[in-house]
Amino acid sequence: MKIAILPGDGIGTEITEQAVKVLKALGETFEMESAPVGGAGYEASGHPLPEATLKLAKEADAILFGAVGDWKYDKLERSLRPEQAILGLRKHLGLFANFRPAILYPELAGASTLKPEVVSGLDILIVRELTGDIYFGQPRGMREAPDGPFKGAREGFDTMRYAEPEIRRIAHVAFQAAQKRGKRLTSVDKANVLETFQFWKEIVTEIHAEYPDVELDHMYVDNAAMQLVRAPKKFDVIVTGNMFGDILSDAAAMLTGSIGMLPSASLDANNKGLYEPSHGSAPDIAGKGIANPLATILSAAMMLRYSLNKEEQANRIEAAVKKVLAQGLRTADIYEQGTTKVGTTEMGDAVVKALA
Repeated sequence: MKIAILPGDGIGTEITEQAVKVLKALGETFEMESAPVGGAGYEASGHPLPEATLKLAKEADAILFGAVGDWKYDKLERSLRPEQAILGLRKHLGLFANFRPAILYPELAGASTLKPEVVSGLDILIVRELTGDIYFGQPRGMREAPDGPFKGAREGFDTMRYAEPEIRRIAHVAFQAAQKRGKRLTSVDKANVLETFQFWKEIVTEIHAEYPDVELDHMYVDNAAMQLVRAPKKFDVIVTGNMFGDILSDAAAMLTGSIGMLPSASLDANNKGLYEPSHGSAPDIAGKGIANPLATILSAAMMLRYSLNKEEQANRIEAAVKKVLAQGLRTADIYEQGTTKVGTTEMGDAVVKALA
């Protein structure tokens, strides 16, 4: 089995190094090949997604991705900025379904900003559509406003759009995920003001007839954001569009104590996937050895489960992470009084040790 390792920028290199170390400790035979992406890709070949990197990603059975982005690239034209690498990979590989679990480990209840009685036992899965919506819709750009109260002024514009097949396939993925969990699905939209999401709501409601064992409810995105903070345990599986999912999954991440604990999987129709932590490249702490590698290590566990069909090994990694947390080891982002603060490498070493 071939795994493409794309560390990227900032802390991406540090955290993927720890995940690779954990994968090697499993005793499995994986072929792992690394390639530059993001700012590192631009430095290597003048583009954030070099052709050789894309070729490797297409050939691999799964992709372990770090993070991309750095302030020094902000003046580049948009098509050359590091973030275009991840968008390009999603598009070229057809990675339309993003799984973002938000699980609060009992040992981290004190690290959450919410009261323990509100958030203890949290276990949410956000299913985010990943290749449509306003991030990819055309037309887009900047122009002279052709109409409206500011006709003739400069304006920026983007297009929100979803085709019926896009909605249908992500809805099926979400309903099937709910069947394997608590059989509750919340579809998040803004159907009261957006035609795109009125259409979304109609299609999801229609598909619900194929999954009578799953309880479906609909919620406007602003209310969903409020409920994530007020009563997060009312959710089981959430399905939503690209932009809303981007925002809500980061909000859910903080319920777990730190975004450094949140893994993710982006899958195609055949479960080939790209696995990455939900956080960014954090250039302000890059090279300091203090980044939390657990989201990346947990992403590697998701990779084993969803793309490589190695459930037992995935469970081993997740159990090792739980054991390390139970031992009181914490990186700076989840540290609290009475625990032991460790760095990136120390945390990776501890997970390796716990595997044994």
